[in-house]
Amino acid sequence: MSSTADQILPDAPLRLSVAAKLAFPDGSMTASGLRREAARGRLELERIAGKDYTTLDAIGRMRKLCRVQARELGSINASPDIETASSFTKPSGSSKTAIAISPQDALRARLKKSRQQEQSKP
Repeated sequence: MSSTADQILPDAPLRLSVAAKLAFPDGSMTASGLRREAARGRLELERIAGKDYTTLDAIGRMRKLCRVQARELGSINASPDIETASSFTKPSGSSKTAIAISPQDALRARLKKSRQQEQSKP
């Protein structure tokens, strides 16, 4: 942060536009972006006389909440643990796949059945 930001106390109330400029000096965050984060519950705001304020500390807490966790890389050769292994051995539901029939074949079968019923009537 710049020397101006170093002079500001971390718990000093700042208008959102000022806080965005100080906490994100590259200009990537704006006051409206901070409002969106507050609406999502990740940034604490103070509303005084109809104006929204936040602190650099609150922005720091928001940034912790917004951190993206790195995904663990799975290994194909790794042996699964007992719980995972048991879930793969017992398939849930039917293990047989239904035989697919085309709509045309279904219609032919229905017509054939209908003709057979007509022929069997006295």
